[in-house]
Amino acid sequence: MAATFVAILRPVTVLIAPSILASDFGRLAEQVQEAERAGADVIHIDVMDGRFVPNITIGPLIVEACRRATDLPLDVHLMIVEPERHVEAFAVAGADWLTVHAEASTHLHRTLQLIRNGGAKAGLALNPLTPLAVVRGALPELDLTLLTSVNPGFGGQSFIPATLERLGVVREWRDQLNPECRIEVDGGINIDTAGAAVAAGAELLVAGSSVFNGRSGIAQNIGDLRRAATGG
Repeated sequence: MAATFVAILRPVTVLIAPSILASDFGRLAEQVQEAERAGADVIHIDVMDGRFVPNITIGPLIVEACRRATDLPLDVHLMIVEPERHVEAFAVAGADWLTVHAEASTHLHRTLQLIRNGGAKAGLALNPLTPLAVVRGALPELDLTLLTSVNPGFGGQSFIPATLERLGVVREWRDQLNPECRIEVDGGINIDTAGAAVAAGAELLVAGSSVFNGRSGIAQNIGDLRRAATGG
């Protein structure tokens, strides 16, 4: 199904979600709080297990640390196999949104139910070449749909342009089937790609190295990203 790329006519609130994957973990609480003061809307936490993706990152203890550092929603992206075994621990640790990969859970409907039963909002993520049909079927169960715009597992990658068409398709389905579900994009989001992603349908932008870097301050980076995303 092809998407027609036109500006979104309904008002859209663009949320910025700095990813702590790119932060200085020696100053994690400080950097999370600085992002909050700079106007971040959400804190994004990438969990990797070394199996579903090559890297190993963090677990519930870091989610707990972020929960103590901020009142912002914690958006926990589980890039792990058998996520159903761990969603309860991450919910207890303080995750507000828990997103699992369609490719990683055999009984996906049950996993989404586990997330909601644990008190978190349920998200579904897809890798760049995973067929979108699973999103259409799952939309009634979702609070969040995440399209990865890079191959997950490493920060600092370039945005895959084909993601724009995928965002457009998901936006059309979402508007028809579950208007309350947010559309999130993760990977390669910066001042050069944010505007196109929003125009295609993204509402929640995950940004790691474009927020946490040594070139500019966090406040300036978030401000630049928001202006690029909204045309302001």
